[in-house]
Amino acid sequence: MKQFGSILGFELKYYLKNKVFVGITIFLIILIAGVMFFPRVAELFQSDDTTSIVTEKSVMLVKPADSGQVDLYEQSFAGAFAEYDVQITEDSEESIKEKITNSEAACAFVITSPTSYTYYVDNLSMYDMNTEIANEVMAQMYRLNALVQSGVAPTEAMDIVSVQVMGEVESLGKNQMENFFYTYIMIFALYMVILLYGQMVATNVATEKSSRAMEVLITSANPTSMMFGKVIASCLAGFIQLVSVFGSALIFYSINKEYWGGNMIIDSIFNIPPELFAYLLIFFVLGFLIYAFMFGAVGSTASKLEDINTSVMPITMLFVVAFIVVVTSMSSGDIDNALMVVCSYIPFTSPMSMFTRIAMSTVPFYEIAISISILIASTIGIGVISAKIYRVGVLLYGTPPKIGAILKAVRKA
Repeated sequence: MKQFGSILGFELKYYLKNKVFVGITIFLIILIAGVMFFPRVAELFQSDDTTSIVTEKSVMLVKPADSGQVDLYEQSFAGAFAEYDVQITEDSEESIKEKITNSEAACAFVITSPTSYTYYVDNLSMYDMNTEIANEVMAQMYRLNALVQSGVAPTEAMDIVSVQVMGEVESLGKNQMENFFYTYIMIFALYMVILLYGQMVATNVATEKSSRAMEVLITSANPTSMMFGKVIASCLAGFIQLVSVFGSALIFYSINKEYWGGNMIIDSIFNIPPELFAYLLIFFVLGFLIYAFMFGAVGSTASKLEDINTSVMPITMLFVVAFIVVVTSMSSGDIDNALMVVCSYIPFTSPMSMFTRIAMSTVPFYEIAISISILIASTIGIGVISAKIYRVGVLLYGTPPKIGAILKAVRKA
């Protein structure tokens, strides 16, 4: 235990004194401060006389098919497209096209019948929803005319067509839309930290081996203490960095909360439930440890520092696949698909898969307990095996050893 404590303290001090580590942490804190304080700073540069600021609306041209319903078309389209200056026109289609290409108008609807039209626009944006709105407007106008022609009074027909349906949504489980943003951020943070610090563990081990320092260390310290000390130190360093970054973000948000105007995305990120945050810590620590042990073991088998990227590639690809599975499931909205359920019990994928299911779905407690138990047992087992590989890897130089040779040496260790 004394050896473990000494190695842990030494390695942790190395991370905390590392200029790159400190520089990245400070940079991220400054960047988050800039984002959180932006609404407050932007308000200082706004004019006090806000009533004098007039936003000029883009022109939307509408050419009705029936000149007898000009007022109805103007009222209907103006009500539906409040962000546009809707103008009725009798110009030809060629003249309308010319006005759009010359930027005299943003777009135009040429009505050809009560149920058809042509929409003209210069550059069609991928976010242009004008046709969907126009479809609803013209369908409403068609129903209104049909009711009037059937003998219904115009005012009564308008009341029938414009009736508003009110609905309430009561989620008995999790609100995926509400939880999506902070779940994605937490998963992405876990992804970045594991890859970054796992690579650092492998690089540090390989550096010690290439400088022959490992051979000296292994004679005076237990390999298990060395491996666990290095990995837990990197885990603590990553945790300290995350706490520093997200803690400062929370403080900056609290200071500027009133300036964000109840932004749904920002609010959801900083209002993560305490129980979900507890699960995040559990899966973060266990997920980090299991991958860091593997990175450390692989790093000890590399004879040269240049071999690290090739050696850790299988581990990196395994983690990338797990990340892709989770992100794809989140995007589809089907969090409890068969693949995600299976990945929730595989120790290499469960840190992200099970946490995502907990955050965005209703998972029975026994499933969570089983997943965490498997992950804990796997972490300890891989840690012990990694320590044995670490001890064997010290003596392996020359060409990168094959997996069979490593396992055979570990069984004899």
